Amino acid sequence: MGQSSSAEQVSPEQREAESIAASTGALPNLQKAFSVLSDPQTHSIPIHSLQKCFGFSIDGSTNEESVVPKEFPVLMSNLSSSIVDLFFLSEKGGISWVEFLKGYIKCSGRTVSSASLNSLLRLFGMISVKAGLPEKLQVVSDEDDCKISGFLLPVDVQMLLSMCWIMWWDSNKLKASSSLGDSGLPDVTHLVLSAIDSCAEADKKMDLWETSILDMDIQLPVAKIIMWALKTVPSLSDCFGKFVHARLFYVAAHEQEKLDQPDLFSHDISAKEMSVGHLLNSGRAWAISLTLRGTLSEEISKVCFPSAAEEVDDYLLYRSSLHGKGLNRFWSNIEGYNAPLLILISAHVTNNDARRWIIGALIHQGLENHDTFYGTSGSLYSISPVFHVFTPSGKEKNFVYSHLHGTVKYEAHPKPVGLAFGGSSGNERIFVDEDFAKVIVRHHACDKTYHHGPLYPDQGFLPVEASIMDVEVLGLGGKRARDIQSSYKKREELFTEQRRKVDLKTFGNWEDSPEKMMMDMVSDPNRVRREDR
Repeated sequence: MGQSSSAEQVSPEQREAESIAASTGALPNLQKAFSVLSDPQTHSIPIHSLQKCFGFSIDGSTNEESVVPKEFPVLMSNLSSSIVDLFFLSEKGGISWVEFLKGYIKCSGRTVSSASLNSLLRLFGMISVKAGLPEKLQVVSDEDDCKISGFLLPVDVQMLLSMCWIMWWDSNKLKASSSLGDSGLPDVTHLVLSAIDSCAEADKKMDLWETSILDMDIQLPVAKIIMWALKTVPSLSDCFGKFVHARLFYVAAHEQEKLDQPDLFSHDISAKEMSVGHLLNSGRAWAISLTLRGTLSEEISKVCFPSAAEEVDDYLLYRSSLHGKGLNRFWSNIEGYNAPLLILISAHVTNNDARRWIIGALIHQGLENHDTFYGTSGSLYSISPVFHVFTPSGKEKNFVYSHLHGTVKYEAHPKPVGLAFGGSSGNERIFVDEDFAKVIVRHHACDKTYHHGPLYPDQGFLPVEASIMDVEVLGLGGKRARDIQSSYKKREELFTEQRRKVDLKTFGNWEDSPEKMMMDMVSDPNRVRREDR
């Protein structure tokens, strides 16, 4: 099914839909999926069959202590029916080949990010209404580039992000073709607070250090939410498209009976959130991955998988609480790693231990010992308690500064020893001292490399010196980069060992040595010596 015979007249609508699907490389698999799901007699897909393809069960329960709203399981139970009703038009109880193609293109086709976000919000609005929640979103027009009006509450943003996480997780689980287990729902509080900080009216912003999302009654305009998502998490809308794509491709690759497996399309929201490092859990890693695209996004995404816990060493290069504090300890663990690095710093202002914050830097290359700034690209992150990303501004290229103690030679004006990001020498936006005890954070006015914004809530104009709690470095170059680093370290250890050894044979015979002659001359300077010829 899905292929018209030579005798049949292909309509322009079908030809256009097949052409768009073929341009994405998905047409052969869509034809297989249509053959598996369709009824041979009607040559169309029954609605319940396509709903089953997009359906899954939510295991676990919420309680009073849970950060997941109690309405969330009911919300997710209406996901599959809402996808079919909203994007796949049916005729006489079935979905034709053309409508099946057009539905796939609406969900997973190539389009601008704003249109994808509108589709995601339309889906969330329909699911909310089916779950019995108050209607907060209104569709201005029914066209493909429809506009959305209305607002969302912070708890709605939390459920929207959790829904995107499940769809993202499901697509990666099917892509891996293995049982990865459940990671539970990650803590997305930092993302919700980011939306509140960016979208709430100035007179309604609250203390972001001490707040409960479930109790907040702040209306966030949907237009501002779209702008926030495009700026902070531009890959968020891809979660829905990848979900639809992965499910249909899974159907194409397996028989109908595979869809009846009870554990394949289930998600346990009560499972414990996975954590690769002390500072990087799955929720923070997922947020960072949503700011990226391509290989870097995929490498960060791997951190979210429970299977990655067995290979922590492939990602975690350095942790100050494990390897010891200081620039020398730091350097001995990251030297030779010539691939992108994610550096996380946890700190708190002096005499205010309760308000800890986490900031980070992503650089697209390995670190080098330089007394000047260098780098090709990178980003700064405010990770906790509020998530923000500061991409390159394009004005300067002072991405990273990493300088160890120089040689013994005298320097009239020695360069500072430490680790820095953005700003300029002596006026860095982030500067970590050589002992990894203090970090200085300056206002963005001193920095022309990264975009402006506060690195932690209530950051003022004056520089702030904070006490470092922990530092973590994760390598994002994959197994190949780690193998190259291991070879580099073995080579350096071999050179060091060779320099320690002294080969006595290189000094020759003592009787013929200049030292022996000098000693003899001192003992008897008048002794007549015959020159050897």
